[in-house]
Amino acid sequence: MELNEIQKSVLKVLKDTYKKDTVTRAEINALVKKKVIKNPSWLKSDKFKVDRGVYTLNIDSKTAEVDQIVEQPEVATDTKAAYIVSSLTDNVVPAKDKDFVTFGNFSDVKNIVKSKRFYPVFITGLSGNGKTLAVTQACADAKREMIRVNITIETDEDDLLGGYRLRDGHTVWQNGPVLEAMERGAILLLDEIDLASNKIMCLQPILEGSGIYVKKINKYVKPKLGFNCIATANTKGQGSDDGKFIGTNVLNEAFLERFPVTFEQEYPSAKIEEKIVSTKLKSAGKSDVKFAHNLVTWADVIRKTYKDGGVDEIISTRRLVHIAEAYGIFKNKMKAISVCTNRFDTDTKTSFVDLYTKVDSGASVEEILEEKKKEDNEAILQEDSNDSEEDKDDNEIEV
Repeated sequence: MELNEIQKSVLKVLKDTYKKDTVTRAEINALVKKKVIKNPSWLKSDKFKVDRGVYTLNIDSKTAEVDQIVEQPEVATDTKAAYIVSSLTDNVVPAKDKDFVTFGNFSDVKNIVKSKRFYPVFITGLSGNGKTLAVTQACADAKREMIRVNITIETDEDDLLGGYRLRDGHTVWQNGPVLEAMERGAILLLDEIDLASNKIMCLQPILEGSGIYVKKINKYVKPKLGFNCIATANTKGQGSDDGKFIGTNVLNEAFLERFPVTFEQEYPSAKIEEKIVSTKLKSAGKSDVKFAHNLVTWADVIRKTYKDGGVDEIISTRRLVHIAEAYGIFKNKMKAISVCTNRFDTDTKTSFVDLYTKVDSGASVEEILEEKKKEDNEAILQEDSNDSEEDKDDNEIEV
């Protein structure tokens, strides 16, 4: 009796994985445990046994008399999926960042991660202030597995829960990152959640700590102990009125209500930020405490000006780290600042670079802000004067 398609698929997976013509019972069970294949009880029989606990994979599909009692995949009867496969087969505990400096809500996030309790967290804050890094390093410290999903407007149920995929000529069901995190008891990081559309509502039951019925495979998936959801966003899910974060959306209130706590992540204090930049400079081979201090002072002036509406751009902690890394590569401070501010428009980039030269010459934050205020006032007076001259010219023309 010929091998059926499921049995052929199992043999191919075993051969591709172990690159040999025989496998041990332990090797078969290892793939079963990882959910790469369904348990092939038909293969672990005396019929294919070549040694104690060892089975041949060289089976003639045309002549082998294989028992027809085969475990069927957990799929709906109207589908043709050969078997259910896992998206991940390796350990997904994040690596520790030796340059990471703790600040802000890190200790709170770490406590939640360590507790292994289901307690969804929403973290909001401006771009580049360490939201994602804090979650990643909390998981690294706690040795907890973490699966990160970057959300976009196109993210839908298929991306999150999984779907049918073509593998080796067969249709298989492949678990999505959400199901993987649930079944592994891992942390699910939903990055940039405020970019999502209403398709993200498929996560409603999951954010309640319940299992979810996956109708496409007729299976109810329950979360394993330790599973939790953490979302990061630049807004609070209410959209962006100032246009700084184009593409962010207003999230459903019922969806947001599933998060018990919201942490507002600010940029680190000047002292902490100097430590972050100094650590990165040292790691880049350019230990320079004064340069770190100047960069943080420069960023502080720009951020205060930004809050007052004086500029439309901001220097984030991430950009300061980029400058430190660029300095290690180019060995030139001003070039590092220049190439890392090229992303801004010409006027903004020029004013930022010019501002740094003032900071580097020893000017304090207060002095620079006072000077800028004076320049702004002079500009307003000049503009009023120009308007008066134009009004005068218009009146003369009318006469």
